[in-house]
Amino acid sequence: MTSLDTSKIHATRHAGKIALVTGGSSGLGLATAERLMREGATVYITGRRQAELDAVAARLGVTAIQGDIANMQDLDRIFATIREKSGRLDILFANAGGGEFAPLGQITEAQFDKYFDINVKGTLFTVQKAIELMGPGSAIVLNGSMVSIKGAPAFGVYAATKAAVRSFARTWSNDLKGRNIRVNVVAPGTVVTPGYKSELGMSDQQIAEYSDYVASVTPLGRTGEPDEVAKAVSFLASDDASYITGVELFVDGGQAQI
Repeated sequence: MTSLDTSKIHATRHAGKIALVTGGSSGLGLATAERLMREGATVYITGRRQAELDAVAARLGVTAIQGDIANMQDLDRIFATIREKSGRLDILFANAGGGEFAPLGQITEAQFDKYFDINVKGTLFTVQKAIELMGPGSAIVLNGSMVSIKGAPAFGVYAATKAAVRSFARTWSNDLKGRNIRVNVVAPGTVVTPGYKSELGMSDQQIAEYSDYVASVTPLGRTGEPDEVAKAVSFLASDDASYITGVELFVDGGQAQI
């Protein structure tokens, strides 16, 4: 029996669509930008580091726009560029975000402000400005996290921001009633990305030890791959999910489900 080549099946899943992936120069954002490109979309990516954006744009052929989602002027410029070049937006993956470890007694005001500005305020205004370009049949996918329901130690600020993101999806699904714009959340489990070093400050040894631990407590017995999250985002953004809105889809190997 020959195996089914799903890449060919989905090659035109997003044909003719205009997509924006925030935080698209690495990790889950990059994997999603790559997948949406392969599935036919015209893709814009954003990020704060110009050199990384340029490298991805050259390799994939996406349009890269430098900007910080926590900065309102940057957001205005990002969406003005999309309006000028494409005139509309069909898919938004609001992925940009970050976090760092800090136990309760060591959380600073600066840490709190930084991650609520990016993960909560930035996501809110990204979506608010995006919907001005979105018509019926468009889809928004917010990047949440398994930790919003797990109570991971020393990760309270990040987890709280992701709980807020999940709440947004419920409210916005109602706010957009009648416009046929769907809003859903993808909630990744443990997927090792460059952010484990750059944001969380973990060493290779710490990442390896943590991955072994995750494998031992996860029904599928391993950590995830970035493209496994990207495939879930693509599904939620596609017409295959046309009657799905307001949900949180866990892509976690079952880790948060047991």
